Amino acid sequence: MVVLVDNEGSPVGVQSKESVHGVSTPRHLAFSCHVIDAEGRLLVTRRALGKRTWPGVWTNAFCGHPGPGETFEDAVRRRAAFELGLTVDSIVCALPDFGYVARDASGIEENEDCPVFIAKAVSSLAPNPAEVAEIQWTSVSALSTATKAAPWAFSPWLIEHLPGLVSHFSGADVESSRDV
Repeated sequence: MVVLVDNEGSPVGVQSKESVHGVSTPRHLAFSCHVIDAEGRLLVTRRALGKRTWPGVWTNAFCGHPGPGETFEDAVRRRAAFELGLTVDSIVCALPDFGYVARDASGIEENEDCPVFIAKAVSSLAPNPAEVAEIQWTSVSALSTATKAAPWAFSPWLIEHLPGLVSHFSGADVESSRDV
């Protein structure tokens, strides 16, 4: 179940995830999360080819929907474990007011209030192949360059929120880390 929200972001109901995502999608609550490792690298993932929306595109570490009554922190931890087999800590909401509307090539619309989080990886990765096709550790500057050069290869939510997120990494190890 996902939480439906009004134009101000207040909960107005719940609906099944499957019935919400279609050609006309009601506004609902979601989140995106970026993950940093102990070396200061930033994780990006390529969505599995079997995903219903935006299959095969590169995006932030993972995304999800908090369930009714679930805190964002609990939802972030749950999705990190499910999608990446990863334990995360130091979860910070970097962009609390981010939201977007986008339509993928199949015609499915996303319409989400989607706060963006940053978390630290505290375990090894074991990606779920039904969710993640590939992983890559990179830097914020390299990701910014890549999204400008080939925006079609990345999720629309990443393209939209990355410029606002870059300032959260300014001067941090993530900004200067080398790509792997």
